[in-house]
Amino acid sequence: MKTYETLLRHVIWPAYEGGLRRRETPRHMRRYDRDQWLAAADIRTLQFERLKRLLDWCWREVPYYRRRWSQLGITPRDIRSLDDYAKLPVLTKADIRAHADDLKATSLAGSLGYKATGGSTGEPLRFGYTRESNDRRVAVMWRGYGWAGSRMGRRTVFLWGGPVGEQTAAHRMKDRVYNAVFARKLLDSFHMSESTMADYADAIDAYRPEVIVGYVGPLVRLAEWLLAHGRRVARPASIIGAAEALHPFQRELIEQAFGAPTFNTYGCREFMLIASECEHRQGLHVNADHLVVETLDPTGAATATGSGEVAITDLFNYGMPFIRYVNGDMATHASGDCPCGRGLPLLASVDGRKLDAILTPAGHVLPGEFFPHMLKDVPGLARFQLVQRRLDRLDLSIVRGRDFEDASLDYIRREVAKVLGDSAELHCHFVDDIPLTRSGKLRVTVSELAS
Repeated sequence: MKTYETLLRHVIWPAYEGGLRRRETPRHMRRYDRDQWLAAADIRTLQFERLKRLLDWCWREVPYYRRRWSQLGITPRDIRSLDDYAKLPVLTKADIRAHADDLKATSLAGSLGYKATGGSTGEPLRFGYTRESNDRRVAVMWRGYGWAGSRMGRRTVFLWGGPVGEQTAAHRMKDRVYNAVFARKLLDSFHMSESTMADYADAIDAYRPEVIVGYVGPLVRLAEWLLAHGRRVARPASIIGAAEALHPFQRELIEQAFGAPTFNTYGCREFMLIASECEHRQGLHVNADHLVVETLDPTGAATATGSGEVAITDLFNYGMPFIRYVNGDMATHASGDCPCGRGLPLLASVDGRKLDAILTPAGHVLPGEFFPHMLKDVPGLARFQLVQRRLDRLDLSIVRGRDFEDASLDYIRREVAKVLGDSAELHCHFVDDIPLTRSGKLRVTVSELAS
């Protein structure tokens, strides 16, 4: 099989991607593979050079930025460091919806491809991208997944959301050929239920993947089922959690069920892979040679400590550039270097969505990570979801396991009271199941206050 992996990566795929399709992805992969080993200072220099080129381009070509920065009295010449860069305004989803045409580079507007986000907040977002930026995103994705053992051509099961709507026969055939060439099998997580769990386990056993890539929610649900039924499946070499924050208690559950190390990744539709864990799993390496990733405090200032709102710039999407785009996520930067020797900086954790922070009547803000962290040690707590619909009330849905008892409930109430006091009521509900979102994910902390 390793012979096929080598043949696919170095002969078949470059001939198809670079020759037949005339894409630059193979060349970008080679460059990104080299750049990851640069010293941290050299990566920062490379990143800033690329950022300066992008800002100059935006000033010349993108009406929105030229107008917005002019109103603030800022030009690209004023940006001499990342501290200066942090003075530029952030870009929000509302800005993009209101000024979509003015965010496109004048000379490239007619040649863009388009994608849309899933709209987990109820408002999908459409954005444009250049061919080069897409090729580079694919290259960065292969690099990051490769750190977790997901090499091109290695047998991989994707526990993923399947296609929506009716597909043509030609499209189905294209997907089958693509998956066969890349040794991939897709298991549609949208059909996951208690009655179908055995089918997923049987499919993994039949395919015997070396790598499993999946949404965190479905991976957790399948892991819970495997442990509850004493079922073992063919053991992969590694598991990659994607599309959602992977909390420590979830990683432990997945590893216990599958018997394989589980790797965390962070990405979003607008940029694809943003950061991912290497073999040491001591934080997520940010793709700083491809992106600028900041975390912002509540005042909007860039911060290097504590959980902050994520702001991202794609250094290569010259067609519809997103400069300091806040995507609604929260993350925490890490200090120190990784033993792997890569110069790419680290995130200590991805803390979930900003909208899912819990607010208290006293004005405190609990990050979405608080409840997963607090509940991870509760005996018999199989699955949960915390929902805030009112400022003074929290609703906790609990799926009980065999070991859950009255003391478990007392512990939950006691720990929540330590933080909230009597300012908000906690209502606990025992349920048989907690459904995934329409996009196949499991949100463990949900705030509906913003809506």
